[in-house]
Amino acid sequence: MQTTIHAAKTNLSKLIDAALRGEEVIIARGNTPVVRLVPVVEKKGFKFGVIPELVGTQAPDFLEPMTEEELREWE
Repeated sequence: MQTTIHAAKTNLSKLIDAALRGEEVIIARGNTPVVRLVPVVEKKGFKFGVIPELVGTQAPDFLEPMTEEELREWE
């Protein structure tokens, strides 16, 4: 569906409902499409991936014994 900016101001609630139903909603300035109204998709859960700042760095060896100083910090 395509509508003008003026009509969109008047029917914004209906246009939002249409977008939430999956309908393509285009708002035009005159006959020129300028924006598309789309629903916001919430991200749920965790996103796994790399941390760009750590790419190419050495990961700690968790199996290596702790130093005496590190052991004291745990006491």
